[in-house]
Amino acid sequence: MNDLYDKHRDTLEQALEAINKRSYWSAFPEHPKAYGEDAPADGEAAFEARLGKPFSLDQPHDGYLAVEETSPYGIELDIDYPKSSIEQLIDGAQDASVQWGKTSPEARAGVLIEVLDRLAAQSFEMGHAVMATTGQSFLMAFQAGGPHALDRALEAIAYTYAEQHRLPAPMTWEKPQGKREPLVIDKEWVIRPRGVAVTIGVSTFPTWNGYPGIFASLAAGNPVIVKPHPATILPFAIMVETARAVFQDAGFDPNLVTLLTDTPGAPVAKDLVMHPAVAIVDYTGGPSFGTWLEENVHHAAVYTEKAGVNSVILDSADDLADVFRNLSVSMTMYSGQMCTTPQNLYIPRGGVQVGGEVVPFDDVAVGFAAAIDGLLGDDERAVGLLGAIKTDEISARIDEAATSANVLLESRQIDHPAFPKATVRTPVVVKVDAADRDTYMREMFGPIIYVVATESTDESLQLAAQSAREKGAITWLVYTTDDAVTDSAIDAAVEGGVSVAFNLTGGLYVNQSAAFSDFHVTGHNPAGNASLTDPAFVAGRFKVIGVRKQ
Repeated sequence: MNDLYDKHRDTLEQALEAINKRSYWSAFPEHPKAYGEDAPADGEAAFEARLGKPFSLDQPHDGYLAVEETSPYGIELDIDYPKSSIEQLIDGAQDASVQWGKTSPEARAGVLIEVLDRLAAQSFEMGHAVMATTGQSFLMAFQAGGPHALDRALEAIAYTYAEQHRLPAPMTWEKPQGKREPLVIDKEWVIRPRGVAVTIGVSTFPTWNGYPGIFASLAAGNPVIVKPHPATILPFAIMVETARAVFQDAGFDPNLVTLLTDTPGAPVAKDLVMHPAVAIVDYTGGPSFGTWLEENVHHAAVYTEKAGVNSVILDSADDLADVFRNLSVSMTMYSGQMCTTPQNLYIPRGGVQVGGEVVPFDDVAVGFAAAIDGLLGDDERAVGLLGAIKTDEISARIDEAATSANVLLESRQIDHPAFPKATVRTPVVVKVDAADRDTYMREMFGPIIYVVATESTDESLQLAAQSAREKGAITWLVYTTDDAVTDSAIDAAVEGGVSVAFNLTGGLYVNQSAAFSDFHVTGHNPAGNASLTDPAFVAGRFKVIGVRKQ
């Protein structure tokens, strides 16, 4: 156990330094070439070997469950997973937690970073698994599902380790009593894990969103039951398999992490989280179930990331072409199926100040739509950026938005050259008036973009703030050359609990959140009650028990 801590001590120390400095650092390279010449073929072969057969895990189970896991690319997955009951996994987790909970934070961190290292070696297999189940392009699936998710996991381990070391080592406490003998007592503080943790996965970014809670809970000494989204199971199954192998090799009960699968027709999430042994719940997904968790699960600590309506406020700029170049990518990548994707673009009716001149609203709106059309005009480039539509419900939303009388850019369907069964749709861009709040002040998850005509930038900020307060928001992007507008936007964003970026025109996009530097979600509006990853995200996963000896 200590051997693994010694092996990974430098990585942990660098991670601890990174969360304090907030500067760029990554433990896992995002470029595929860093993994060696054989890695791409080996990873693809490992993925393909999973298909069409039961996924074997040595956890408690009774046979296998035929699930309804699907691929937006039309890949025939046909994988059955262990059929486990809630009681089987709760019992296994509680037994496994006895030794793990008494293990030092150092030893736990060493074991968990070893898990991350082994998962890093599987990055190509994980990339194919994430791509096949979510509809992301391969490069996005490789990076977000592999190294970026691993960085977020390491960040959570570092925060949890740091919080467990805020108290001093055992010490002697002495209180002077004047002429009398001082009061003397030995004190120490023992970390007590909170209990069984549950992670409920999302269908679009399972590992990136799921790893922080999983690894924070494990680092604090808690066992974890992973309940994937029924349409996106394989990435979590691979993670559970790898983690269990590391636990076994390190001398721990592998039931520290288990997989609980279900189907849409027979869901188990509510029964699982309401089990009295469950003490922690991490959830990423739609607002309906997330809100239900917040309102009903009172016996456990609940951490949610739900959904929101993200905004772009366009006030003024030096060059609209640079603005459109950045926005056309950020608002279309992965077909808008990201919780950080901007949906609403607010533009004053009077136009936008550009280089000392006013560009009329209609010219700005048409130019923006033309930039998207130009970006996605080449089908090969378009499919690489858009990926595939995850569900029929998203396609229906596109069709609903396209019925508007003010469509600036029609959505078109693209045939994917490698996956003929995939549904690939370019975005629909719709012009709306600020008064039409019922249309744009709701999340239209997918490639639907609203260009909102407002009376002024002040109204743009007011509407974006109202949307954040009422519906939630994770990101704002503001374009302005006016310092006063910048100050007003910061005030509005802070009040609305939204992270805000200004004047992005290069290769950095508002969708992207960097581990060890950016906090993902603030926990201060309906988009979620937790932040990935801050001290509050990890500190509630353990309790401190005082021991005094005289």
